[in-house]
Amino acid sequence: MSIPKSEIRTLIPHSGLMCLLDEVTQWDDRSIVSITNTHRDPANPLRRQGRLSAVHAFEYGAQAAAVHGGLRARAAGTIAPPGYLAALRDGRLYVTRLDYIHLPLRICARHLFGEGANTVYEFIVSAATVLVAEARVTIVERA
Repeated sequence: MSIPKSEIRTLIPHSGLMCLLDEVTQWDDRSIVSITNTHRDPANPLRRQGRLSAVHAFEYGAQAAAVHGGLRARAAGTIAPPGYLAALRDGRLYVTRLDYIHLPLRICARHLFGEGANTVYEFIVSAATVLVAEARVTIVERA
């Protein structure tokens, strides 16, 4: 059930290098698991002075939530309405930089409640058994 980056790009507004997820490895109505190696890419657009701060793990989690919303909408025969990240809660970082991590990142997001672009997700970013970041995001529909 692997979903490649080319298909991910059809589900979210992020284009080019800003599409940070490489593959969805599994998903159902409540959750999604994706993997990526873009944190190691020197051309990652979030890098500053050659470094990729761990704070950007929150963007990886938010993108996983957006992809999940797109997949849920597609499964229902619709298109997800555009949304934006309105809030980040309970954010925790367990590393300082993502570019130091030599393993793929695994992003697991779980839909807590809401419909369409008005939703709340929680996510965990990890590399093998190492927890990298976790948070809860609120996404709201663009007016």
